[in-house]
Amino acid sequence: MDVLSDVIAFMRMGVPRSARVEWPASWGQRFPSVPGSAGFQVVLQGSCWAIPSEGEPIPVGPGDVLFFPHGHGYALADSPTTPIAAPDCDPHADAELFSSASIEGVGPVTVMLCGGYRLDPGRAHPLLSGLPEMIHLPARLGRNAELRAAVELLGKEIEAPRPGADMVVSALLDMLLLYILRAWFDVSAEHCAAGGWAAALADPAVSAALDGIHRDPAHPWTVESLGRRGGLSRAAFSRRFTQLVGQPPLTYLTWWRLGTAARMLRDSDAALSEVAAAVGYGSEFAFANAFKREYGMAPGRYRRVGCRPAGPTAAGAAPVVG
Repeated sequence: MDVLSDVIAFMRMGVPRSARVEWPASWGQRFPSVPGSAGFQVVLQGSCWAIPSEGEPIPVGPGDVLFFPHGHGYALADSPTTPIAAPDCDPHADAELFSSASIEGVGPVTVMLCGGYRLDPGRAHPLLSGLPEMIHLPARLGRNAELRAAVELLGKEIEAPRPGADMVVSALLDMLLLYILRAWFDVSAEHCAAGGWAAALADPAVSAALDGIHRDPAHPWTVESLGRRGGLSRAAFSRRFTQLVGQPPLTYLTWWRLGTAARMLRDSDAALSEVAAAVGYGSEFAFANAFKREYGMAPGRYRRVGCRPAGPTAAGAAPVVG
């Protein structure tokens, strides 16, 4: 898998939720903090104000996308002075894959498309952990055409479901998450020459190395062979990778291998020898020692107790700079 797809598959768990809601003015709604989640809001019609937990209210117009990658609380309202309603609205509390609702009222209507994804905090990846509390992607002519198309299709499917809607909505929610992240990294890379994952994904040499690691973690990679993928010498590649990713190449490789192994231990019945081979260890003994150093327990015990510790640390990983 490519890097972005791999990271999302690595962290995603459960089924995403979505809803189309019509809010007549005046209205204000709070969305609570939900650790281990990510949420989005899209204005399909009308306009509103986003009120983050910290900072000033932000005007949001038709077609604008809001993304909350860390599950922090926020509020939406037709005006920054409108009282916020209680109780909180939690998109994850609805057991349905998708739903549609119209709130009673007589004022001008704002139509919102909202949703949420469950993320495993034990599989935190620096690509996502470096994102800001709230991402605002304004609708701009000629920009993010794929994101706009996914939003339109998702809104129509939820408004008027047809046979096969469950599969269509589920696929569109996955697409929407990837398109949001693509759009953010594209914007960030334009203003982020110093470092961070936006710059790493935009850098040909570093991106080629990350692609190799994620597509084939079992390969006997060296700093030199990873550098050759991007056409750089060993020393030049190591400096650039460390600057942009926040970790030396082989440190990140080990971190990703062991995180992948932990996922296999939790989600499959593969033998320890198979897990070890799949992530590049020549013996169960070498794999078990490396795993225990990272997770504080042997891989067999990790599987038996069903433990979800903090996961391999991403210490030193450079944050995305917006």
